[in-house]
Amino acid sequence: MSKRLRVTLVLALIGVGLTFIYPTLQWYYRIPEEKKIQAGSSREQIREYAQARAKGEMDRLKALAVSNPEAPLPPEFQYLADKARANYRLARREVPGTWTVAAVLAGFRGEKEAFTELEKRHHQEIMELKDLRSRSMQLGLDLAGGMTVALQADMESLGKRLGHTPTTEEKEDAIRRALEIITNRIDQFGVTEPQVRRGGDEGTITIEIPGDADPERVRAFLMGKGSLNFHIVDEEATEKLIEYQRANPGYSPENPVFAVDFVPAGSVIRGYYTKDAYGLDRLERYIVIYEDIRENGLDGNHIRSAQVARDPVTNEPTVNFVLDGEGGEKFYSLTDKYRGKSLAIVMDDKVKAYARIQEAIRESVRITGFGLEEAQNLALVLRTAALPVDLDIVNQQAVGASLGADAIQTGLRASLVGVLLVVVFMLVYYKGAGLIADIALLLNLFFMIATLSVFNFTLTLTSIAGIVLSVGMAVDANVIIFERMKEEYRLGKSAKAAVQAGFSKAFWTIMDSNITTLIASIFLSQLGKGPIQGFAVTLSIGIVTSMFTALFVSRLIFDFLTDQAGMTKLSISWRLR
Repeated sequence: MSKRLRVTLVLALIGVGLTFIYPTLQWYYRIPEEKKIQAGSSREQIREYAQARAKGEMDRLKALAVSNPEAPLPPEFQYLADKARANYRLARREVPGTWTVAAVLAGFRGEKEAFTELEKRHHQEIMELKDLRSRSMQLGLDLAGGMTVALQADMESLGKRLGHTPTTEEKEDAIRRALEIITNRIDQFGVTEPQVRRGGDEGTITIEIPGDADPERVRAFLMGKGSLNFHIVDEEATEKLIEYQRANPGYSPENPVFAVDFVPAGSVIRGYYTKDAYGLDRLERYIVIYEDIRENGLDGNHIRSAQVARDPVTNEPTVNFVLDGEGGEKFYSLTDKYRGKSLAIVMDDKVKAYARIQEAIRESVRITGFGLEEAQNLALVLRTAALPVDLDIVNQQAVGASLGADAIQTGLRASLVGVLLVVVFMLVYYKGAGLIADIALLLNLFFMIATLSVFNFTLTLTSIAGIVLSVGMAVDANVIIFERMKEEYRLGKSAKAAVQAGFSKAFWTIMDSNITTLIASIFLSQLGKGPIQGFAVTLSIGIVTSMFTALFVSRLIFDFLTDQAGMTKLSISWRLR
């Protein structure tokens, strides 16, 4: 490989690394603390915040329009002028030359439309912060705190699924499988190093999530209590209920004022929900479904695999899943028996979608009615299996870091001092070659952090230990190369020949030592859990980047100095001239 191509490759990798590191730098050094807190808000809190800010700004604009209609539009509201301009053109009205408060408000069809635009702005700002945080590297529970969640298994729901009172063995098996499924879901949602364990009380599960205290992360991987079932819709009762809701706009089945007598025994009323702009469930109406899934439905535990696709006609997201053998036979009998009827997808007692059965379906099923994000989350939950028992969140709270701020600062100072001592030692002991080693060392740290940022890694104390160890290994590789170069230089070889011989003779020594360590770290990352896995992952990445910087980058710098810069003497030891 030519030197020009090698330089291009290194510069390209540095550029890509900067791209991945930038969100982390922006999050920790440019985003104010109050904005970080907003990014950790739940969807309900975001909605309340956006609507409150929009209301305050709407009142301010109306007051300005009344007191001084010709007042210029304040700079912070300039984005409203773009929407108003588009509305003027759609209405074939003359666009104002100067945007005053009154002119902007006149560009909207009403106060509600202007309010919606203001609300959308604040909602978008927080969602952009959430996206930035998701692309940055997070600190673990021991460094920056996180969230702890206590879940309680609902054994009554387990009895309903089994059709009998669960035995002690069945309860234990359900809890054990729930632990495995939750751990798998957390890992696939990108939350690294989760701590999932049995609680002190019977039927409880405790989860510790490092990084931040965003409750949406819990809802994302838990997806409610965990029940997913398919129910046949009682269409006759549903039609009567829809007519009743039209006549009684405030209808709610929980309100005793609205008593209905047309829902037969064996059928239940459930809400049909869609997602609003904030991703929250919004009740559209109520429908009636047959309650007994053993006779008129199917349990979601029969789902074997699931993935998200696009409808070829409408391009809407669809969730395609495959049932196991038993589930396929049951689903075929169900859809054949109720052909022409509607089938409802019910998650945690909420109807998320329902459609008419056109033909009998055996194994491969496609469901629609979801947004892309919800379809992806649903497919993920289906892939990791429906929970064998419903889980209720009984406690959810943010937790502080196990290490105090002083201890963290002390650890960071110690790491910085250690790296500086290594840099100084290499520079003093190996002179000019030590400077090249220091450049390679700093690039090694850069590539490590960039790689960890790609996977939104959660940094913990054990992860830092893996980084420190890999830095030591990177220095060790340079020491081996430099010592071989000195031996060749002492034999009277030229600087260029000594560099070539030093790298070629040290190559396999470095490769053998690093590959054996890499094999061990890969096994640790696959078999280990929690802190052990975090240590192994960072160590594995560090081994790869250290070999690249020691064997590729350092060699490139030496080749440039000997070939392009005309260096004839090696600056590698005080005893060699």
